[in-house]
Amino acid sequence: MKYRDAIFATMALALSSVALAGVVYTDAYSHTAKAEVRGVRALTLAASGDEIVCDPATMLSSNESGTVQQ
Repeated sequence: MKYRDAIFATMALALSSVALAGVVYTDAYSHTAKAEVRGVRALTLAASGDEIVCDPATMLSSNESGTVQQ
């Protein structure tokens, strides 16, 4: 019984690792990670008391096709 459980756990770990690697290399994950970094940077500036400059051009992100998204 222990061996069967160990085999299933190993297979589940391998499959989830492959699935996670597949998600990490997608464009959606990349865009989400970049948006999160911008949010954390703005939150850090607000918490530190530094002046936050609101520039509409930097608040919009553009994708590769040239269209602007909010």
